[in-house]
Amino acid sequence: MLKVFLAEDESIIRETLRDSVPWEEHGYSFAGEAADGELALPLILRTKPDVLITDIRMPFLDGLELSRLVLRELPGTKVVIISGYDDFEYARRAISIGVEQYLLKPVTKSSLLDVLDGIREKIETERSQSSYLAKFHLEAQEYEQYARRRFFERAVSGRLSGEQIFAEAASLELDMRAESYTIAFFSVPPEPSGPEQGFSETIAQARKAIFQHFLTHPEEYILVRWNLNTFALLIKCGGGPFGTYVRRCVDAVRTQYQSCSPEPDWYVAVGSEARGLGELPACFEAVSRLWSYRYIVPTQHVLTDEVLRGLNRMDDGSRLRQLDITKVDPAILLGVMKTAGAEEIEGFVEQYMNSVSEALDFTPSFHYLMLSARFTAVQYALTLGVTQEEFIPCLPKHDLIGRITTVPELSAYIRDTLLAAVSLRERTSSSRSHGVLAQALRYIDENYTRESLSLNRVARQVNISANYLSAMFSQEMGCTLTEYITAKRMDRAKEILRSTDRRSGEIAFDVGYHDPHYFSFLFKKTQGCTPSDYRAGKGGA
Repeated sequence: MLKVFLAEDESIIRETLRDSVPWEEHGYSFAGEAADGELALPLILRTKPDVLITDIRMPFLDGLELSRLVLRELPGTKVVIISGYDDFEYARRAISIGVEQYLLKPVTKSSLLDVLDGIREKIETERSQSSYLAKFHLEAQEYEQYARRRFFERAVSGRLSGEQIFAEAASLELDMRAESYTIAFFSVPPEPSGPEQGFSETIAQARKAIFQHFLTHPEEYILVRWNLNTFALLIKCGGGPFGTYVRRCVDAVRTQYQSCSPEPDWYVAVGSEARGLGELPACFEAVSRLWSYRYIVPTQHVLTDEVLRGLNRMDDGSRLRQLDITKVDPAILLGVMKTAGAEEIEGFVEQYMNSVSEALDFTPSFHYLMLSARFTAVQYALTLGVTQEEFIPCLPKHDLIGRITTVPELSAYIRDTLLAAVSLRERTSSSRSHGVLAQALRYIDENYTRESLSLNRVARQVNISANYLSAMFSQEMGCTLTEYITAKRMDRAKEILRSTDRRSGEIAFDVGYHDPHYFSFLFKKTQGCTPSDYRAGKGGA
């Protein structure tokens, strides 16, 4: 029920209204009363009524001032002014502060009930619209994340001009105004391929805290998923030392993951400062190179230009430039094969060759690296269920072995070997993903008219985590799972609207919405017209 509060200095009028109006029959509960505005205000702020009925003339604090103070603190409250003064100035002032109704004394019970009924309907409509909008926004969050990913990818690749970046950012309600920018990558521990029951609670909490930090500071960060286990940040630097923004980003990741026991594998890389939007592609290229160092120095969790300069200055025998070729760990290449994207390989090989260049002082060193890369790739292929006979033709020819080899030839050999392994992994993963995706699509097609259908339900059905399914679905289908379900429901609704005379409420139920008002709200949001307008031919084919 809605709560109503009465402020009236004339006791006879106050008591008559309090006792004669059948509040509950009209959807109200009587929340309290007061004889003047000064006494009423603290009671109103404590009880938070939906409707305030107040006389306009009261001692100490009149009805207009009381209304102004209440609406400032409780803007959703509807105010009804009662006055014995038929004065336009009072009415004008009442309207100016947002009063809902202005009634003249003597007020009859029937006239007051008419006003209360109208206010109740208005409040219920507003709350329904607010609820529908909140639900729509919740469902749209998945799409917004996907749209942000596409925007970020286009912005850092140089495919958008500054003007286009601002225009697309505005459509996504992103603020791109900053004195300078930088880009960061951070990893998240991989989730199990099945449901998340076994996923460490402390790791899950750490991830949640990291995401919450970046998402609750939109003035500084734009967060997007880059791939299944990597997130990207566009950091907006609004003044002050650039290093402060780098440290803040790093600390947000480091603090959470270091609090986990046992500490998971995690990395964060932050690029150099971009003085304008035009420098974002170069910044992205730089941070991508830094990101590749997580394979070369796996114990170094934080990767920045400053950190890597420090590693190169070390003189304790562990300096990257002084690596002994016989100590090059094949696990570095295996890590790349298992987790890197094809777009990372070029940058990784460049950094990898730099790290071992001074150890490449004779031909056997070159051949050792070639064979190491080749054998590691073959062993990895076996773990994916691919035989040597099937995989070896995919590798670069090994005719370089046995003759003098140059650094560019070695780099190309390692690059092509890694690309072959990554390509095999992606084909294998894609084949498995297509199987899972086919199951998901089949389940959606068979159940989209059920209101209970959701991302989590589909994920449970195909036995993978919801996050994994969401990322895979968007990547493969070019739309989010929620968008796909909504589109199927709307297409079916349009078929029924054009081919039958069934009521909108019945159609809503048939396509998966048990609330016909929400169905109408969503139809208009997604199709640009109401169901009745669509039926009448006003909303397209």
